[in-house]
This record gives sequence, structure tokens and C-alpha cells, in this order.
Amino acid sequence: MDVYFFDCDKTLYDYDFHKRLPALASLGGVSQYHLASSWWAGGFERAAEIGEYSTSAEYLDAFADVTGARLTLEQWQEARKAAMTPIQGSIDALHEAATLGTVSLLSNNPIPFKDSLPVLTPEIVDVLQGNDLVSAVLGARKPERRIYTRALGRFGVAAGDAILFDDSLANVEGAREAGMHAFHFTKRDDGTFDTDGLRAAIHAFAGRTRPAS
Repeated sequence: MDVYFFDCDKTLYDYDFHKRLPALASLGGVSQYHLASSWWAGGFERAAEIGEYSTSAEYLDAFADVTGARLTLEQWQEARKAAMTPIQGSIDALHEAATLGTVSLLSNNPIPFKDSLPVLTPEIVDVLQGNDLVSAVLGARKPERRIYTRALGRFGVAAGDAILFDDSLANVEGAREAGMHAFHFTKRDDGTFDTDGLRAAIHAFAGRTRPAS
């Protein structure tokens, strides 16, 4: 079985934190500076991404304790979705990969993101069929080696039978160091994305010569 792992932000969906932060500030009734300097600069989001909070309720309670902004999950989703724009060529490529093997997310994100995928990523949630691995569940963030080995373990596949598509070169290199195939997804100077390269990488992986058993 081949597994095609896709990053989410800036790979399947363009993501702009500068749209998310003001939405959170408005919904939470606090300043953007306060949110950025307390929650993000304080390392709380990073901690959430490696599983510090096991439920969305725990995450939102901690967010309120640290920032003073009490949000519902629906408000969190509203701000998150405001920062996301589908990259249609990438969405199409994921659907195409699903005809060649198993597709899965492999994303550095906290538990509310995983719980919110039907709202945030309606274009892909059905084809993923529950294969929505996030760092908060795996207990490690890309490019740590253990997130790749744990993701592979979830599917019971060898590293050579999996490929990662990611906008972060560090994450791509981490996957390769773990023995996986990987493709560095890039945004061109004109603002377009290399979705043709992404699709070519999918087909090159699917058509690769496999070692004799």
C-alpha cells in the first residue's frame, strides 16, 4: 500500500495568519498584539501542536486563561477559516492521489483543527476518510523524526512506500531523513502555486521502480 501524506496549510490551502489574528482579536475582544505576545510568543500554540491539550475544550479553556479571550469552538473555526483559501490544483491532486493509494493529512496543528476539519476543509474531508493525522495526536511536530515514524505506524507501511507533500523544506528534508519520499511544494514569485509539479511528483511516486523482494 502506498500512502500519500499532504500538509494542509500552504499546501492544500493557502494560509494567512495576518487574516486569522484580527478575526480572533475581534471575536475575543482583545488586541492582536496581546494575542500574539501571550499565546503565540508564549509558546502555547506550539505546545498545543504537540498534544498539551487533548480536547478542544481544554485548548479553548487554556486560550481563555492565557489571553482573556473566551471563544467558542465555532468562533475559533470562524477565525481559522478566514485565513484559509483552497488551492484548487492541490485539492484536485489529492483527489487524484486517492485513486492511486491511501491519502492522509500530516499537519502541525492542535486538536481543535482536527475536530473542525468538516468546517475548515469541506473540499477534502470526504476523500480523507478519517485519515487526518495532526501533530497534537501524534505527540510530535514536523520535522521531528518521530512524527514520521508514528504516522507510518498508523498505516503499517514502510517509509519507502510513503511520500510527503509539504511547503516547508525542513519538513521535506525530515521526511527524507526518515526514509520517505517527499516533494517540496512551492509558491512562485507571481503568487501561483506549483500544482503541476505536485501532480507530476504524485505520478512519479506511483510509477516508481520498487526494489525486488
